Amino acid sequence: MEALHDVSLDIGAGDFVAILGPSGCGKSTLLRLIAGLDQPDSGLLAWDPGHAPKPGDIGFVFQDATLLPWASAADNVFLPLRLRRTPLKQAMPEVHTALHRVGLKGFEAARPRQLSGGMRMRVSIARALVTRPRLLLMDEPFAALDEFTRHKLQEDLLSLWQDLRCTVVFVTHSIYEAAFLARRIVLMTPRPGRIDHELASPLQPGPEARLTPAYAALVAQVTHDMQRSLAA
Repeated sequence: MEALHDVSLDIGAGDFVAILGPSGCGKSTLLRLIAGLDQPDSGLLAWDPGHAPKPGDIGFVFQDATLLPWASAADNVFLPLRLRRTPLKQAMPEVHTALHRVGLKGFEAARPRQLSGGMRMRVSIARALVTRPRLLLMDEPFAALDEFTRHKLQEDLLSLWQDLRCTVVFVTHSIYEAAFLARRIVLMTPRPGRIDHELASPLQPGPEARLTPAYAALVAQVTHDMQRSLAA
C-alpha cells in the first residue's frame, strides 16, 4: 500500500518545520525516510553537497519516551554516546549539560518509574540532543501528555531551538501545536500522503504568541486549509 505520493520538500538549515495532517497520512513515514530508518521505493533524499549527515548529526524523538526502565536518566541519555564508544568520563559532561538544558538538573540518578510523563519525555529529548545534532526529528512527542505539560514542553522546545539553532522537523496532528511551534507548516493530504501546500508563520516565537490575534488568525487559516484538503 502506497504511504506517500509525489512528496517534494526542501528544508533549510535552522528551519523549524511542522508536518501536519490526519492520522495515517504518512507523516511518520516521511520522518523515518528523512532519518534513514526506511528507504523510499522511488525518489531520493538529497543533502546539500558536503553536508551529508555524520553519526550523531540526526536526533530522533519518538511519541513514546522509549527509555530503558532499569537505567537512570543519565544512563539513558548516555546511550547514543555509548553506542559511539565514547568513554563514560568523557561523555558525562555532555550528558549533564543535555539534562540541564531540558530542566532536569538534580534528576540524573532517577529511574523512569520515578519520573512523570513529561519528565520522561524531557529525558528522551536530552538523549536526542546529547550528540549535538544538526537535525532534530520529532514524531508527535507531546501527544500523550496533559495540556499544561504539553504547553510547557512546547515553550521549552522553542527556547532550545533558538539556543541551539539546529533544524527541527516536528510531526503533529494538532493544528494549535503546529501554529505555535513552527516557522513553516506543511499540510499533508489523507493517504497516500502528499503535500497539499505550506504556510509561513508570521509569529514571533515565544510563550506570549498564543495570546496574539496573529496566532488566532493562523490557527483559523490552517483549520480552513485542512478542512478544504480533507474534503477534496
